[in-house]
Amino acid sequence: MDGQADKAKLFLELHTRGRPLLLTNPWDAGSAKLLASLGFEALATTSGGFAATLGRRDGGVTRDEAIAHAAQIVQATGLPVSADLENAFADEPEGVAQTIRLAIDAGLAGCSVEDFSGREDDPIYAIGHAAERVAAASEAAHSGPVRLVLTGRAENFLHGREDLADTIARLQAYQEAGADVLFAPGLRSAKDIGAVVSSVDRPVNVVVRPGMPSVAELAELGVSRVSVGAAFTFAALGAVVEAAEELTGSGTYGFMERAGKGAKAAYPAFGA
Repeated sequence: MDGQADKAKLFLELHTRGRPLLLTNPWDAGSAKLLASLGFEALATTSGGFAATLGRRDGGVTRDEAIAHAAQIVQATGLPVSADLENAFADEPEGVAQTIRLAIDAGLAGCSVEDFSGREDDPIYAIGHAAERVAAASEAAHSGPVRLVLTGRAENFLHGREDLADTIARLQAYQEAGADVLFAPGLRSAKDIGAVVSSVDRPVNVVVRPGMPSVAELAELGVSRVSVGAAFTFAALGAVVEAAEELTGSGTYGFMERAGKGAKAAYPAFGA
């Protein structure tokens, strides 16, 4: 427990406004070891990336599968690891709290909880209920010997609700409910990101998307953490597609150059 508690403490300390923590998202133990060897200071699971390893879409894994996967990533390196736990696989606060307790048992340093309900007809929980869920998560995350770093996520922009005022109100409510870090995936513009950062008193995470401000520009906006979500996973799959198209198209082997680069980095990272 002491080691886990130290990792959680370090993980929170790595969130510095204006010097964002680059939080990469491995999809298996091998990619975790590789990313750790490349100098990243912390890691996080990706629900979409993990689902892809099972041949499923994002949202297609169970709580037991997600927790077991998170434990595998924890065991792969000595870095602090946070977990993408979607909506904590529960609608009600007690179910959310139970998921957080399982996350602590898995050895994690942090985790996130979304306000996405998973229902197409009503995708976002009402703000009051969403805040109650974060409060239950916070109580579970902060009341034991390990003070898990809890990220509260406002999912409006991923589900057709591009309402910045409501998103900010939600993040403020999650801050009051005890979240340590705040996150509104889907924000792209410097104006919107800056508005979020200036409206809350907790570290803010953003996830990269095409056309977004650079890491240096995000630092100037006061962002404390930059994550990649499932992007690295699908970048790897994209490389497989390109290699397959070359092999079946021109019948050449240019992909071997990239394969060699990967092997050169991976073999030392994997150890003896």
